Amino acid sequence: MILAIVDHDRGMLEELSLQAIAFAASLAPGEPVHALVVGATGADVAAALGKYGVAEVHLAAAAGLTDYSAAAVARSAAELVERLAPDAVVAAGSLRGNETLAHLGAMTDLPVAIDCIQAQLGSPTRVTRARWAGNLIEQAELAGRPALLSVLAHSVAAALPGSGTAAVNEFEPALTATDLATQVKTRVSEGHGGASLVDAKVIISGGRGVGGPEGFGPLDELAALLGGAVGCSRVVTSAGWRPHAEQVGQTGTKVAPDLYLACGISGATQHLAGCRNSKTIVVINTDADAPIMAIADYAIIGDLHKILPALVVATRAAKT
Repeated sequence: MILAIVDHDRGMLEELSLQAIAFAASLAPGEPVHALVVGATGADVAAALGKYGVAEVHLAAAAGLTDYSAAAVARSAAELVERLAPDAVVAAGSLRGNETLAHLGAMTDLPVAIDCIQAQLGSPTRVTRARWAGNLIEQAELAGRPALLSVLAHSVAAALPGSGTAAVNEFEPALTATDLATQVKTRVSEGHGGASLVDAKVIISGGRGVGGPEGFGPLDELAALLGGAVGCSRVVTSAGWRPHAEQVGQTGTKVAPDLYLACGISGATQHLAGCRNSKTIVVINTDADAPIMAIADYAIIGDLHKILPALVVATRAAKT
């Protein structure tokens, strides 16, 4: 049996968790996949997981646990590891997934392999994973059982919905005050709206070449016309032009939209690691030798301050 840790945001299933479920199913074909969902707000998520191939869902609900807490999720997982003895525990290769597995590894004294592309369970478990922003593919052996693995974001297709159902078992994990010491208590919206980077099919992303906060106006407008999201490079967030939530890259969000339009982004290694899984990459840049050109499907060499407004006009005309 494989245990998948399924993440949700106040009852909304995270897309990357569906990739974790698919990865879990691939580890031991024919063996059941169980899922852990934490928090009372995850009840609807738990009920829906059967159609994604999950055989049994363990819903952990406890007083005082109202939002995300890595230690509380890990403690809940540790209880299931002891009770169910799974062959592996899988989580999404997201900030939350990797953080949770780090806590779980510390609690169980088991090693963790993050950003896995493939894995073969055994003694030891053999894993293939991405290192150094995807510039190195490592083959390694992982001692200990169960294997604690996170799946590299967008490296596998998400589990597809079917007609299955799953048994849902609710339990109350034995959480300590330490487990609940760090958790999300309040949220502040930046007010940008629009689609999220994780789910967006179109992302219009800007870098240093945009020139400043005001230079993102055409990007915002084009993204709105296309029903997409606005992203940015790390230098943009470091300068305070846009919030960190919009950062694409190794230390931001790893994305895989149908279209990624990079405007004024030179293409540092960390940024390329976040966008290289996009289906189509279009670059607007004055530098024909910029590093991002190496992964571009199409490139427009020119001034983005002239090109973007023209794209906005043409897109608006096409939609009327």
